[in-house]
Amino acid sequence: MARQFDHIDDRNRAFIEEQHVFFVGTAAPEGRVNISPKGMDSLRVMGPNRIVWLNLTGSGNETAGHLRQANRMTLMWCSFTTRPLIMRAYGTAATLHVGDDGFDALAAMFPPSVGARQIFDMNVEMLQTSCGYAVPFMEYRGERDTLEKWNEDKGEGGIRHWWAERNAVTLDGVPTGIPVAGDSSSTE
Repeated sequence: MARQFDHIDDRNRAFIEEQHVFFVGTAAPEGRVNISPKGMDSLRVMGPNRIVWLNLTGSGNETAGHLRQANRMTLMWCSFTTRPLIMRAYGTAATLHVGDDGFDALAAMFPPSVGARQIFDMNVEMLQTSCGYAVPFMEYRGERDTLEKWNEDKGEGGIRHWWAERNAVTLDGVPTGIPVAGDSSSTE
């Protein structure tokens, strides 16, 4: 049932691009493992071994903190429609924060958002598919606009304050590297 690939071929790329949600998994050497659902128009397959995705400001910032300690990442997609399939991309990732070299060029590939805080640039080492026979059928009804409205209501100043108050460290107290005013140690 499971198949492994050393790159993303056209068929696998099409499957990734058809999905409305993906999940990201990261873990530091110690502490909590993080699994987070992502949606919206926030992921691009850049080539046979490269994926980039835009991370918007939200309640936590575990992925960035974990990658500072152990830069391994897993992305997962699962089909909730007719084709029963699960796909995982395993690899390593670099974090680009707002203001870092290369951030603006990659961010230009996504819809603009005041809440854009990082781009994760993943080197895919292995892709694995599995059956997905136990994944339920679910109907896609559309994107939520709640996060974008929340970010817009906060504005750039409010977002920066949120980063300092809520996104500067992980749940385990590890720095995330997000740029916080007055903190020269926050950037990568």
